[in-house]
Amino acid sequence: MQAVAFRVSCPNCGQPAERHYLEQQQQIRTQCPRCDYLMTVSAETGSVIEAYAPGLPTLAR
Repeated sequence: MQAVAFRVSCPNCGQPAERHYLEQQQQIRTQCPRCDYLMTVSAETGSVIEAYAPGLPTLAR
């Protein structure tokens, strides 16, 4: 499995986070160790596969 990682700002808390491009799974995963933010999206379609963002309110549909 080949993965490429970059340092980015966490969209939840603004602290340093990591964005991993997972080539074999065709996924992009952003995670923050400080606030426990996690977002995994399809690199092909942009669809959210998994998301967890403590402290962000959920919107009722």
